[in-house]
Order: sequence, then C-alpha cells, then structure tokens
Amino acid sequence: MGINAVTGLVDFAPERIVRVWIKAEGARLEALARRLEEAGIVVESASDRALDRLSGGIRHQGVVAEFRPREPIEDKALVELLDHSVEPPLLLVLDGVQDPHNLGACLRSAGAAGATAVVIPRHRAVGMTPAGRRAAAGAAEQVPLAVVANLARTLALLGEHGIWRVGFDSQAERRLFGAHLEGPLALVMGSEDRGLRRLTRERCDELVHIPIPGPQDSLNVSVAAGIGLFEAVRTRLSR
Repeated sequence: MGINAVTGLVDFAPERIVRVWIKAEGARLEALARRLEEAGIVVESASDRALDRLSGGIRHQGVVAEFRPREPIEDKALVELLDHSVEPPLLLVLDGVQDPHNLGACLRSAGAAGATAVVIPRHRAVGMTPAGRRAAAGAAEQVPLAVVANLARTLALLGEHGIWRVGFDSQAERRLFGAHLEGPLALVMGSEDRGLRRLTRERCDELVHIPIPGPQDSLNVSVAAGIGLFEAVRTRLSR
C-alpha cells in the first residue's frame, strides 16, 4: 500500500501485480491509475473504508495492491549471485533490525546505491512486512533480500569469497571516511538498541564509526546504512 510502493511495483515488477484497489482522487493517484490500466492490471475503485480494511490499519494513501512478492534467497543463492556479479559486489548486512520501517528504508537506500543484496538473519529480526514494503517504495522487488539461518556463518562465507566486511560500531577507533571501501564489500549494521552482536563483530575485517559532531550520540540504523552505502559509492566513483 502507498503511492510510492505501488509505483515501485509498476516500475520493477508489474508482472507480479494481481490487482489494485484505488481511490483515484488527486493528480498522483489519477496518474497511477492510468499507468496501471495501461499495463493491463486489474484496477478496482474503492472507498476509504474499504482501503482501510484492506491495509489493516497501515497508511495507504488511497491505493492498495495485491501481488506475488519476490521470494527471499538463502546462502547458496547469495553465493551464486556474488559469483555472477559483473561489478564488485556491494552488500548491506543487518544484524537484528527490529523495526519494519527501518528494514524498508534500508532496502530503499540499498536499491538507490545499486547494492547487490541485503542480508538479514531469519531469527531475532524483523522480516518483510506490508509496512516494510511501503517504506521500501518498490526496492523490495528490486534488491534481492537474503534471509539466512546463521548470520555469523554467512559472514564467514562472505569472507571466504573475498568480500571485505566492514562493521559499524560507535566505539570503533577508525572513522568511516577513509576506511577500505573498494572492491567486493559488505557493510554490517547492528540492531537499533544493541548494535552488533559479538559473533557478528568478530566476523568483520574492520570496524568503523560515523563521526557525530552534534549533541546526539547515535543515528537511526537506516540513516547510518544510507551514509555507509553512499560513502562506498563515492569512494568507487572517485577511483
């Protein structure tokens, strides 16, 4: 649900859309309704009450879509994805993120940065929910999401495949700016409240922090992920 999320589906995976309910009032919704109809997608007019019921209380902005979601991948498929990557892989690894909006925002940043995949653990972390898909604004269908049983083991596997693993830790001595961000790379972020778990931290090749000169002592994980991803993009483009 949501204008950006449904627009993202039309952009990246229109074949997955089954049907859409929409209250086509206002320029953005009217334009979206025309795009859906031009794509041959079944569009039904719906009232606010009907959309509220369909969305389960999540803010829908006048549009809800039923679709076949992209299935997450596991370790084997992740390795195959890395092996077939033309450019040096760029991964975002999230260790125990709990908020679906944060996961969705991280996916959106990963999509914008051209990341190869986002990796999350199967347990003790949020999975992809309607709220997360809305926050991802279509990136959930663009960026592969790897859901793994053992994150520490997956990080070790990434290291064996030549991926440099950079963990974000507010107590790390080295700053992000100037860290090794070239070549095959995985940026590893911790959970909102606890940061990186011990085994996750031990699997990283390098630990860095984002300098925060202001009075706040931390950043939202999705903000930190965006900063890290685009510092990696900047580094790659400058070289």
